Amino acid sequence: MSPKKFFNTLYEFYGPQEWWPADSRFEVIIGAILTQNTAWTNVEKAITNLKKAKMLSSPKALRGLDSKKLSTLIRSAGYHNVKSRRLKNFLDFLYQEYGGSLKKMARQSTGILRKELLSVNGIGPETCDSILLYAFNRPVFVIDAYTRRVFARHKFFHEKIGYDEAQRFFMIQLPEDKTLFNEFHALIVRLAKDFCRTKPSCLGCPLKGVNKSACK
Repeated sequence: MSPKKFFNTLYEFYGPQEWWPADSRFEVIIGAILTQNTAWTNVEKAITNLKKAKMLSSPKALRGLDSKKLSTLIRSAGYHNVKSRRLKNFLDFLYQEYGGSLKKMARQSTGILRKELLSVNGIGPETCDSILLYAFNRPVFVIDAYTRRVFARHKFFHEKIGYDEAQRFFMIQLPEDKTLFNEFHALIVRLAKDFCRTKPSCLGCPLKGVNKSACK
């Protein structure tokens, strides 16, 4: 089975996922940082708290917020003190490099912007590429633990594959299409949560019988 057939099967089964759920580019970025090492349901609570406090109206509002208060607002996302610092690190970068303007940031080339984001303390490859794909609509494939698990079980590569190597696999195998990358990543996450869990539940899986080498 090719990755494209894999995508088509999941898309036919689930339909469009319309991910990332957010009201603004800024909210996507904040969500991408908050979702590190936690479930999205926990991030949603933190996002709701930030919205109620009117902290997502602009980067300026959040940058001016006291770190202790910020930690309290995002407590539900876990590691709240660490993530508070990471949010502040991103905001410092945004103001130092782009004068606080996400519009200016959006005009930067993908290659340079990726290097810049990876230089921000607390932003690793997965968070960086989530920001690039979902906030800035760049054709960059996001690799996460779900992707490694699902594609290792379907014999595409080893589960301990490195981030860059796994990303190259998708970037080479698929057309450079931000919409495709967006939907594909979201569908992989959906499959991993519904069927391809840590302890797999294969009954009813849309890929069962389609990929004969799966889960062996």
